[in-house]
Amino acid sequence: QVQLVESGGGLVQAGGSLRLSCAASGRTVSSSTMGWFRQAPGKEREFAATISRSGDTRYADSVKGRFTISRDNAKNTVYLQLNSLKPEDTAVYYCAAANRPYALIYRSQYDYWGQGTQVTVSS
Repeated sequence: QVQLVESGGGLVQAGGSLRLSCAASGRTVSSSTMGWFRQAPGKEREFAATISRSGDTRYADSVKGRFTISRDNAKNTVYLQLNSLKPEDTAVYYCAAANRPYALIYRSQYDYWGQGTQVTVSS
């Protein structure tokens, strides 16, 4: 059974940084495409970042240059570094894993999801 557990969320001031972690079990992150999505109150869940099996990365335009996705195969964990945070980055952040090999940006392409971690950015 695949489990994804996010951590690292919290309350931060605008301009600050956080690092989110997604610990996987039942599946290796190196054999998966991994993604981060986020959902703000009253809005649809949206793509933020993805890393493919080969290490290719893609980012939403809204986070490009500020967020960085990475993975540690030895720890079977994926990270999302959030820098220069803005109040509009406030959301629940979800980790996801896909059986497909390529960098993926659509929710429907992912097979497994974590429970999410809350990020709140104050102005």
